[in-house]
Amino acid sequence: MTAPIPTKAITAARPLVVARNVHKSFGDNEVLKGIDLDVWPGETVVVLGPSGSGKSTFLRCINHLEAMDRGSIMVGGEQMGYQLRGRRLQKLSSRAIARQRQQIGMVFQQFNLYPHLTVLQNIIEAPIGIHGESRREAEAYALALLQRVGLTEKADAYPRQLSGGQQQRVAIARALAIKPKLMLFDEPTSALDPELVGEVLAAMRDLADQGLTMIVVTHEIGFAKEAADRVVFMDGGHIVEQGKPEDVLVNPAHPRTRAFLGRFI
Repeated sequence: MTAPIPTKAITAARPLVVARNVHKSFGDNEVLKGIDLDVWPGETVVVLGPSGSGKSTFLRCINHLEAMDRGSIMVGGEQMGYQLRGRRLQKLSSRAIARQRQQIGMVFQQFNLYPHLTVLQNIIEAPIGIHGESRREAEAYALALLQRVGLTEKADAYPRQLSGGQQQRVAIARALAIKPKLMLFDEPTSALDPELVGEVLAAMRDLADQGLTMIVVTHEIGFAKEAADRVVFMDGGHIVEQGKPEDVLVNPAHPRTRAFLGRFI
């Protein structure tokens, strides 16, 4: 039986994501300088900040596409990328890390669709090849997802036959096809022409309304106002400020946040 698309969570006993004292450097450049963040099931957290503030690096650390240098990130009660042996964290095997990533979907700036596969084939590849689902089950869920993102009629099309906005919506459907507990979005509209941004944001707003846990790195202030449960502002590798959208976006407490948002007013 096809699993349902998640609906809005009302209560939760504990956060789905728990990040503590996360540090990450590239050479001499310290990008993350001790990030602490909890994300609750069903919550949409939008992360804002200038380029180079560490937003995307933090997102990639959550699913261990980047290995943090120090700290801890737990998703669904599991330490991402490591296991505790005695008092020390030891890195997991590549296979174990891949298993952990199966609970996390990610949408990047670029669509990364396979050009030689149809839309439907792109979406069902991971559920069949990695998760062992039957083709019938995978296709049924893929078609339900395409309906959700408004692309049912494009199931047999190839990526080259789609607009950028349509390709990104397919990328969203593909990420959802593994039935993730958590979705990560890394500037999902930054590579799109302005007239195509709205259709992608509309699909993401629908997911937020349905209660899928989401962390979204974006510069789309309007999306943050409409869809976020919480806005996090990062600068210089730190979380400078966080709170409800009406507080952070309308009446920010920190001068750095005010200066950043002033560019969009």
